[in-house]
Amino acid sequence: MTVSFIAKASVLLLFLGSTLYVHLRGKARLPVLRQFVNHSALFAPYNALMYLFSGVPSKPYLDRSKFPELDVLKDNWQVIRDEAMHLFDEGYIRAAEKNNDAGFGSFFKKGWKRFYLKWYDKPLPSAELLCPRTVELVSRIPNIRGAMFALLPGGSHLNPHRDPFAGSLRYHLGLSTPNSDDCRIFVDGQIYAWRDGEDVMFDETYVHWVKNETPQTRVILFCDVERPLKSRLMTRLNRSISAFLGRATAPQNLDDEHVGGINRAYAWSKSFSDGISGQVKQFKRKHPKAYRVMRPVLAVAVLTALGYWLFV
Repeated sequence: MTVSFIAKASVLLLFLGSTLYVHLRGKARLPVLRQFVNHSALFAPYNALMYLFSGVPSKPYLDRSKFPELDVLKDNWQVIRDEAMHLFDEGYIRAAEKNNDAGFGSFFKKGWKRFYLKWYDKPLPSAELLCPRTVELVSRIPNIRGAMFALLPGGSHLNPHRDPFAGSLRYHLGLSTPNSDDCRIFVDGQIYAWRDGEDVMFDETYVHWVKNETPQTRVILFCDVERPLKSRLMTRLNRSISAFLGRATAPQNLDDEHVGGINRAYAWSKSFSDGISGQVKQFKRKHPKAYRVMRPVLAVAVLTALGYWLFV
């Protein structure tokens, strides 16, 4: 065996092993093939490291009282709600109009909408202008990395998914909700129903999904909170990685705000893939038998290319 082969095999085994670990973590799982091609697989080795050094238990829902710095948000939920509902009434809580929001691109198809308040290094200018009181409250809490208002219309849902990055945890504060058990989130199969003025903390890297089976729109404050870690070295590493990803995924509410490189690349790839997808669908309609034959052929080609990379 060559050194090159051993190095490549080690890298491959690291990704396969950590992705399998992420897949088996918890009771609710994505289909195996989907997990291995899902964007969360890219972060699997890093996420396994975050789980190993995590300062919070490995479970879907976490004890919110262990994050007392968030009390200021819950204590001022009505102030936050007033600003959120003003934005809602004015139409500012909306989908990404230029397909340049890589993190939540699939959600918009279900009617989900958002308005960003803060993204890692600083608040968005539009948020400082339009909802200054909420921005001031969020900015008091340094371990909040990202914050937004998130809206889900009545009769909508979000399919099972897991977020790719374990360097943070997810916080929800109910602002204007149906106050019903029919508007709920499932995290690893465990149910939480939003209520006005009530909050919850969960690990978004578990498989989770959402159902709003009421006619009322749900509006919440949605925050990414830095995961507490047992190691100072891992904490510094996580902050560096988070800062880099934050800059690369910088979002916008208004057209004149900066957009990160990943989001710009996503917008381009979305335009390109939509064109390819249209051609594939057209080919499938015209040549259904050829399409069924080509799918396994392409899969074999990908495996062959992987084998070539490994052994050459």
